[in-house]
Amino acid sequence: MKTTPVTPADLARSVFAVPPLARYSDLTLNEEANRQLIGYLEAGGVRSLMYGGNANFYNLPISEYAEVLEFLCSAVGPETWLIPSFGPDYGRLIDQAKILRGTRVPTAMALPQTFPATSEGVEVGLRRAAVTMGKPLILYIKAENYIAPEAAGRLVKDGLVCAIKYGAVRSDPADDPYLKRLLDHVDPKLVISGIGERPAIVHLRQFGLGGFTSGAVCLAPRGSMAILAALKHGDMAEAARLREAYLPFEDLRDGISPIRVLHDAVTLAGIADMGPMLPLLSNLDAGQQARVRPAAEALKAWDAGLGKAQAAE
Repeated sequence: MKTTPVTPADLARSVFAVPPLARYSDLTLNEEANRQLIGYLEAGGVRSLMYGGNANFYNLPISEYAEVLEFLCSAVGPETWLIPSFGPDYGRLIDQAKILRGTRVPTAMALPQTFPATSEGVEVGLRRAAVTMGKPLILYIKAENYIAPEAAGRLVKDGLVCAIKYGAVRSDPADDPYLKRLLDHVDPKLVISGIGERPAIVHLRQFGLGGFTSGAVCLAPRGSMAILAALKHGDMAEAARLREAYLPFEDLRDGISPIRVLHDAVTLAGIADMGPMLPLLSNLDAGQQARVRPAAEALKAWDAGLGKAQAAE
């Protein structure tokens, strides 16, 4: 597991998988299923795993936090970067930061809370969280009213934030005044696109962001890594061609629920049994699963074919 300080090169070396977290019917951690998913991702070339919203860390009990961290640290390969999350409220940030301080992870992502919160309060809270953790954190901006770009810049300049995940959804990702302002205060190479494959091409090509996160990578890791490679080489046409395979599945995520669809899709595609979702979230109903299954299976099969083609080259 990566334990060294975070650098821009770390942000660019792999797609950031944002996987779900598997549980048994009694909601205890299913270590075997989680290892299966991690192994599937690593076999597809992924070396950065970020456990956040898709893993439902928002609802993870603090009493379970240390146990989950210890397991995940033991489950990833020696070259894999594990990024847990903490928060989102101030109390959880501080209590979990004290646990993170004693772990080998070089950073953790602060989950965003937009209410009740102000930009000034968020800046103070994240400063205190980073100091308590004893290492810089990853700032997750999911809405532009969360933190002012100037405040984010101060946190980076002061060494309290090592990277930013940018996940504000836009109808046109190329038209994003907030992101432009943010990049006036933060090096684009320290910012990663946080909304999957759909806006990744624009974010990396037009804004120069350092990398991107993905949930669908849990079904098709080789394809996501191939998109990243194409973007690094400036082959936008190839990146766009590869991205087409993801859009039917991403449409279902956007239309139903990004977190819930991904959680059940990993099971439906036969990768690993994710089991029930930790409340306050819930699994898809039978009708929704019937819609998701063929898309999940098709994306996984496409990725397997891509792997065979890569092996033959």
